[in-house]
Amino acid sequence: MLEWLIVGLGVALVLEGLAYALAPSGMKKLAAMAASAPASQLRIAGLVAVAVGVFVVALMHGGA
Repeated sequence: MLEWLIVGLGVALVLEGLAYALAPSGMKKLAAMAASAPASQLRIAGLVAVAVGVFVVALMHGGA
């Protein structure tokens, strides 16, 4: 279980690193948009991302 958590963290870091490496100005714009968004909107976006992530993991793990 811990192995999968570490692998998942590594994949997340690779994807985020690629976003910053390939489109730094786009990431700056995205950060500025997030900074100006209301907390409730960020919370909803975060919860949606969690739900999608859980669904994808469950689907790939054979649980859905």
